[in-house]
Amino acid sequence: MHTGNIIAPGLRLTLGYADKLVQTIPADIFSHMPRADLNSAGFCIGHLALYASAVAGMLGHKELGDAPAGYEELFKHGSPCVDRPGLYPSKDALISEFTKGWTKVADILPGVDESVFAQANPMTQMAEKLPTVGAMVAFMCLSHNQMHLGQISAWRRVMNLGSAM
Repeated sequence: MHTGNIIAPGLRLTLGYADKLVQTIPADIFSHMPRADLNSAGFCIGHLALYASAVAGMLGHKELGDAPAGYEELFKHGSPCVDRPGLYPSKDALISEFTKGWTKVADILPGVDESVFAQANPMTQMAEKLPTVGAMVAFMCLSHNQMHLGQISAWRRVMNLGSAM
């Protein structure tokens, strides 16, 4: 079976889960941190949105372009989540960027040639653990997204919003 056809359905399930998690969160608390050690829903969605264009680029698709101005500084790996009203983009802007980017990745995955998935991972800091583009793309589309969506699930409970499922 084709690698893209293996990854895309899982990514589409992930997008559905993300939608369920965020749709009932009030916009005015989307980036609130109830505890200093708990990433907000806004930060998690912004962080995930940042990486869709990088994944598309690894697959040879540059049409997503760069993430919006400021996303790299706010949401890159290692950036701290902070509770500062007005610092992060709005709930609607973050969800829109996340959904647009990862939906595009899900759309292009089935058409990516197997030779692309077999190439060496260009993200050298991850190449030892994820040596190929296919391994990196699978991780980013599935594990990485689900890991941070799990943080939103925990955040919802701390915010007394309950389970989204």
